[in-house]
Amino acid sequence: MVDSTHWPITFFYLTMGLVVVLNMASGVYQNSIFGVAAPLPGKYSNAVVLGSNISGTLTSLLNIFSIAASPSARTAAIYYFLSALLVLLLCLDSYFALPLLPFYRYHQQLANRAARTSSTRSKAPPYWLVFKQVWAQCLNVFLIFFVTLAAFPAVASDVKVLDPNFFLNEKYFTAVACFFGFNFFAMLGSILPIWIRWPGPRFLWVPVVLRLVFLPIFLLCNYLPKERQLPVWIASDWAYVVAMAVFAWSSGYLSSLAMMYAPRVVRSPQHAPVAGMMAAFCLVLGIFVGGNAAFLGPRIVKGDWF
Repeated sequence: MVDSTHWPITFFYLTMGLVVVLNMASGVYQNSIFGVAAPLPGKYSNAVVLGSNISGTLTSLLNIFSIAASPSARTAAIYYFLSALLVLLLCLDSYFALPLLPFYRYHQQLANRAARTSSTRSKAPPYWLVFKQVWAQCLNVFLIFFVTLAAFPAVASDVKVLDPNFFLNEKYFTAVACFFGFNFFAMLGSILPIWIRWPGPRFLWVPVVLRLVFLPIFLLCNYLPKERQLPVWIASDWAYVVAMAVFAWSSGYLSSLAMMYAPRVVRSPQHAPVAGMMAAFCLVLGIFVGGNAAFLGPRIVKGDWF
């Protein structure tokens, strides 16, 4: 490994540059994957969301194992990056193998045939027309990920255990109750739409808006106990665990529904990939806005508004 102690400033800017490039590439990749899945049946759009939650679950399990084994931070980092590299290689291989599948070629031919027979005057997709048909689902996607990232992980991971006799001690509480709990229940929520899809596209906004209640719930738990000025209204570790489970499950379930509905609500099948990529853009936008809104959490509980 490279010793960067003699050039910390250069190392910092190099790291920040790599973070920017990595996240830009991740955004393009995620948008493209939803575009590829959009012409397929709805359960395949859900599979993209499910895969994301499964990867989060595996990562959180690696975190728990590394805590239990107590390796050095350097050794843990090596294992994490090697695991990520292996997954990326598998994804690259599966991407090139995808066009070889008869199922994928069949649906791709259907989409191409619909595009050729379309009476659209311009060769470019009518983005505004597609957006007018899909805006409600895009808003649902944005709100789901805004609420999720506004509370997790920045706020939820700073909720500390209250009862010293709780079955999860301070060492494992955040790793298990927060990170593993969120990813595991989000994964379960993403699996459920394979069999149950309720509510429909018209009323999906109702539970999406109701999820806003989780923002004050986590702030009222034992969040930043040494710095907060507000009282702890939810003084129960079990209440936090249950709230995290419902919060995560609803995130996985509702995000799967919204991403499945978005390509289906457009009237022309050839516009489904555009609708899928619009929904994916709103997903990334919700992550960005929610992640920045998370900085308000400490200011609220500390009473530091200025």
